[in-house]
This record gives sequence, C-alpha cells and structure tokens, in this order.
Amino acid sequence: MKSWWRKAPAAANDERLIAEAGGAERALRRLEWTVIRRLDGLLQGDYRTLMRGTGLDLADLREYQHHDDVRHIDWNVTARLQTPHVRVFTEDREMSAWFVLDLSRSVDFGSGLKAKREISAGFVGVLARLLTRHGNRVGALVYGTDLEAVIPPRSGRRHVLHLLHAMERRADKAEAAPTQKGMTRLADLLKSAATLMPRRSTVFVVSDFLSEPGWERPLGQLVQRHEVIAVRLFDPLELELPDLGLVPLRDAETGEQLWVDTHDGGFRKRFARLAAEREAALRASLAKAGVDALELSTSDDLVEAIVRFADLRKRRMRIGSGSMKAVAA
Repeated sequence: MKSWWRKAPAAANDERLIAEAGGAERALRRLEWTVIRRLDGLLQGDYRTLMRGTGLDLADLREYQHHDDVRHIDWNVTARLQTPHVRVFTEDREMSAWFVLDLSRSVDFGSGLKAKREISAGFVGVLARLLTRHGNRVGALVYGTDLEAVIPPRSGRRHVLHLLHAMERRADKAEAAPTQKGMTRLADLLKSAATLMPRRSTVFVVSDFLSEPGWERPLGQLVQRHEVIAVRLFDPLELELPDLGLVPLRDAETGEQLWVDTHDGGFRKRFARLAAEREAALRASLAKAGVDALELSTSDDLVEAIVRFADLRKRRMRIGSGSMKAVAA
C-alpha cells in the first residue's frame, strides 16, 4: 500500500508536480474555469452544507429560555444559582474531509462522452478545491484491486493536485491490466476507512457500489463515528438497454464476456426490471444506514448535481433544526 504520509520539501514537491502531474494540473485548471467559477455564484457559502464541523467550544452561560434545548442545561450552575442556566456553544466548522475512492475496473464504463471514472475525478477535484479554499483539509483512500494509497488530510491547491494525480495514476494502472481478480470488495475499503480515520470527519464514499455483498454493515459502522455521504456513480446504459441488435457484453472486473440479443424485447424488460430492483435495494441500504446520497450520472451536469444536493442537505438541516426546537419547547 502506497502512502504520502512523509512530506517532501516544498521545492521538491513543486518540481515533481510539474514533471509528473501535468494531466492533473490541466484537469484542475479546466475544473476551476468551467465548474468552480459557476459554483461560486450559485452556492454562495452553501458549501458548508456539504461538510459541517462538529467541534463545540463553550462560549458563555445564560438563563434558560423556553426555546432552549434542555440538553444544554448546566446543572451545576443551576444548582448553585437556583435558576436554570444553559451553556452557549460556538461551532467549529473547520474539520477534515476524506474521499473514499472506489477506482475498480467497473468505473471505467461510460456509454457517452465520459466514463464514471472521469465523473469521479471531476467531483473530487471540485469538492476538494472548494473545501481547501476555505481552510478545510482533505484526504483520500484510493482503492483499485485493494487499498493502494492513503493520502492524509492537508489543505491547499497543491494538495488537490496530489489527489487528482493519484486518481490519474490509478487510471493508468487499470489500463495496463485488462481485468482484475474477482469483484470489488467495497466492505474491505470501508473497514480500512474506519481504521485509518482517527477523528470524526466528513467522508465522501465515491463508488458505483458494484461490489461483493456485505458492504452495508461496515458502512453503518462508519456512520456511527463520521458524517458519511455516498456519491453513487452510474451510467444510464446500466439501467436500461436500447435496441442495438446482437452485442457483446463484458464484465469489466472479471473479464467474462457473452453475446446478448438486445433486439429481444423480453430480454430488455428483464434487464430493466433487475436493474430497478438493484437500484431500490441500494437506495434502501443507504437510507437504512442514515447516509445522504448524491447520484452522479455520466450524462449529468456536475454543477447542477452539486447545487441540487447542497439544496437538499440545507433543507434537511432546517427540518432537523426545527424538530430539535419543537422537542425542546
């Protein structure tokens, strides 16, 4: 397993990035001009809804009011003064974010201009740049056939290049290997994430969730300690097959290939039904784990998808806040 825990001198890092990460640099510049500039005008600070801190510092004490949360009552002060007092906290929103990246062979698929791997890289580049610009730190776990790299959380544009370059190197490695051994073991990746993240963080699990069964339990355990957001990658062709006649289909992970007759209407209906059942089961598993999900299609506009997701989280936060006030009242 490769890692960048050891930090090289700044000058050496700059020279290495210029020499090795030219593709990552070009990709990040393109994202900054085509995506991040648009998001700056649309989010208007709502990037905080994508990642919020949980550190609380005691700021003051004051008398209890009817709308206060009873859990914030300081009983020692209340007993001394014979009047209910509550603790007033300030929230520290700066915290670490981790990208748990499934870059197995199945993310190479794309029926249009972009593959799922490109959508993944675009999302990571945009979110990492947005978060690091505001002082937050981001890290990543990179999975191919197993856990191949651990990039510790840091901030700054140069660090975002490290993340994108790691994804670029994994893509080159995938091209060199025609298949991988067995299916993706997403459960192993999630277990590693729980072990390697020492403090509470916001965790983006970026995957197509095409994996061996059994990942649901490790995901639920990860949610108990961290705030987890599932970024689900998919291609429209994975949900419904068009009438293309006799075509070969190959499993990207095992290399198994077979010919299917897509002209057969019954076959297309069975394919769509099974895909819908898998979609429903996946969404149910994520909801049961208490995970917000951002679904990214290879045909999606990344800006619209991120803004739509930020609006959804903002509404949920408001609903949650309203519920807490109602309980306290």
